[in-house]
Amino acid sequence: MSKKVYIFLADGFEDIEGLTVVDLLRRAQIDIKTVSIKDTKEVQTAHGISLLTDLLFDEVDFTDADMLVLPGGMPGTKYLAGSKPLTDLLTDFYNKGKKIAAICAAPSVFSGLGFLKGRKATSYPSFMEVIAGDGAVTSEDSVVVDGNVTTSRGLGTAVDFALSLITQLENQEKAEEIAESVVYRH
Repeated sequence: MSKKVYIFLADGFEDIEGLTVVDLLRRAQIDIKTVSIKDTKEVQTAHGISLLTDLLFDEVDFTDADMLVLPGGMPGTKYLAGSKPLTDLLTDFYNKGKKIAAICAAPSVFSGLGFLKGRKATSYPSFMEVIAGDGAVTSEDSVVVDGNVTTSRGLGTAVDFALSLITQLENQEKAEEIAESVVYRH
């Protein structure tokens, strides 16, 4: 049965970070849905591209999710952090040991909720002090997996991030197959 992933989009999310994850997971036959945290499916990226999400947050119960993902970008990350329904959902998943992932500025959402205290994590360089201040053990690795929490650095690590998620949800062979299919060399 296909794994189920939800990625949460807000106005100002980083285009490449959000859409690379969606693209590569769909290539791996992982059922990933884009979810707007707004009252409308129309979301505008950090670089002014308008797109329609698959779902509105209020339409979904998320009980079938294997993983929840947050892209970075500004002001998207601030909107994600300010969405109480989303932060409540993330807290519930985290407390149950279910998989959550964030890239770029978005690991600061996790650290603000206390998820990174004592965990190895990474983020966009200008957010490293923020997550360290919240108790994270910071790393400059492209992608850091510590238990059920995955963090990544930014746009330049988006493919590595997506491939890590595929490895976690499926296996290393599937991630390598997808990397090869898109002519990715790391």
